[in-house]
Amino acid sequence: MQIKKIITRILLFSLTLYFVACKSDRQKSITISGAFALYPLGVKWTEQYKKLHPDARFDLSAGGAGKGLTDVLTGAADLAMFSRALTPSEQQKGIVLFAVAKDAVLPTFSAKNPLADLIHREGLTHDQLKNIYLSGKSITWGSVLDTIVNNNISVYTRSDAAGAADTWAAYFGGKQDNIKGTGIYGDPGLADAVTKDASGVGFNNVAFVYDISTGKKRPGIEVIPIDQNNNRIIDRQENFYDNADSVLAAIADGRYPSPPARDLYFLTKGKPTDPGVIAFLKWILTDGQQYVKAAGYVPLPAEKIQGQLDQLK
Repeated sequence: MQIKKIITRILLFSLTLYFVACKSDRQKSITISGAFALYPLGVKWTEQYKKLHPDARFDLSAGGAGKGLTDVLTGAADLAMFSRALTPSEQQKGIVLFAVAKDAVLPTFSAKNPLADLIHREGLTHDQLKNIYLSGKSITWGSVLDTIVNNNISVYTRSDAAGAADTWAAYFGGKQDNIKGTGIYGDPGLADAVTKDASGVGFNNVAFVYDISTGKKRPGIEVIPIDQNNNRIIDRQENFYDNADSVLAAIADGRYPSPPARDLYFLTKGKPTDPGVIAFLKWILTDGQQYVKAAGYVPLPAEKIQGQLDQLK
């Protein structure tokens, strides 16, 4: 009789451990870290996925593409949001990239700038922008717009390791470290710094320049139009910065240059093996694509999506 009681207790204890383990597996969080560029879409995707899978748990944070990469490599995150190409040394670390959407980095200036109308009308050329952001020289607004205004342009850049900064610098053949300016942490901080400085310029991802719910530019920030044909006027085909929809259309059809238009990624260390991570990535690349445009991004073409799905097989 005593032996039966002992066996019964062992069985009950084992069953308890089994159900606790099942519950733990079911509620295991997927940790996602990285680029501010992808963060708003990451929030949208996790919210929608949890509606379909109530047991799914996510720990999502933005801290820059560099932090996301480091977190994945050290095991602190399952997925990284990433917003630039890998360097040759990073390619040797067994990283697997999954392109999930597309957006662009936009050059910005303050709505307080007294020359705002002239900037919108004439824009700045590639070479002028390169000189402003990379030369480190004191440059006045008057010298680039042929006016008598002698206010020096204040350049703001990212202080964190950022895909946006790397992508913007790549437009001029450089890297993030080549941008000369005051370092500000994060996309929101950089937008805020430029907004407050009437002489300031910076750069931001689309979702931090435009309010995606309204399509309008966020209060206080403006986009520097790029004069791509160097004729010192923003022609009709170059004039697409008024609202989010027109910018996204220009990114999609190539009217906005690449870089600073670019693919956005989730990345893993090696091919993912966690069933929860694989299921989430598959959903992002299939049903989850319906949320891309509404969140302020450009969907990827079907053939590119299929290539990403093939990596999960």
